[in-house]
Amino acid sequence: MELASQPSGILMTGEQFLQLRDFIYEKSGIYFADSKKSLLENRLNFRLKAYNFTDYEKYYYLLKYDPQAAKELRSLYDTITTNETSFFRSPPQIEAFAEKALPDVMTRRQKAGEKTLRLWSAGCSTGEEAYTLGIVLKELLQDTLREWDIKIYASDISEKALRSAKLATYNEYALRGVPVEVRQKYFKAENSQFVVTDEIRALVELQFLNFMDSQRMQLMKGFDIIFCRNVLIYFDDAARKKIVSHLYDNINPGGYLFIGHSESLHNITRAFKLVHFPGALGYKKE
Repeated sequence: MELASQPSGILMTGEQFLQLRDFIYEKSGIYFADSKKSLLENRLNFRLKAYNFTDYEKYYYLLKYDPQAAKELRSLYDTITTNETSFFRSPPQIEAFAEKALPDVMTRRQKAGEKTLRLWSAGCSTGEEAYTLGIVLKELLQDTLREWDIKIYASDISEKALRSAKLATYNEYALRGVPVEVRQKYFKAENSQFVVTDEIRALVELQFLNFMDSQRMQLMKGFDIIFCRNVLIYFDDAARKKIVSHLYDNINPGGYLFIGHSESLHNITRAFKLVHFPGALGYKKE
């Protein structure tokens, strides 16, 4: 999940920016610093045009008081977030997952007499990360994959992104990091697009999730590995601490958390153990 900008139209006053910025933060935890006023202004122009509003105050009152506000909130989330990702993004992290974290977790599971595995792509965008994890699992386990009870949960706050993820159809650019032999095995070419095969799609369960929904977050239990990459950078420290606290509770003892390579849990939590992988960092719940 990444915030994006488009050319502006209707101007936003300083007071309107504060109202909308605080409202968005309250509902989603996504924080727009003062320097991001023009970014928010540009994005929300699309929603004003959808209602033929001429100023942001009317839109704010719609969000705050209109009976249909819940529906508009979903459109708001789609508007203020854009989804820039790709398959096998940040290869050192994917290698750390495939060669270190995953074998560690699976060995521990087997010793306990359990062949269950639960992964979570938190902030999954248009699905590339979740399907990447599925491909890695298939490559690692091959024909023994069916012996395991495996589910990859993939969540996002953008319903638009989730609809795209459900289609599992991608262009050449999204597959730029996929080895040729992997592309041939796990994608079907359709015109100029590539569709993820059914065996990989079957491993992934997509769902809407707002990180600020504590009740839903508390239900996300029993994960062995969580990927929450390039998500925390869009929250302030208070929201980050809340999210990471939930993620810690969501992970089984001995499980791993991967965040973006430019992100850090420094000053956020000391609950996880920092793990150094070749070219990458991860966090382990001991």
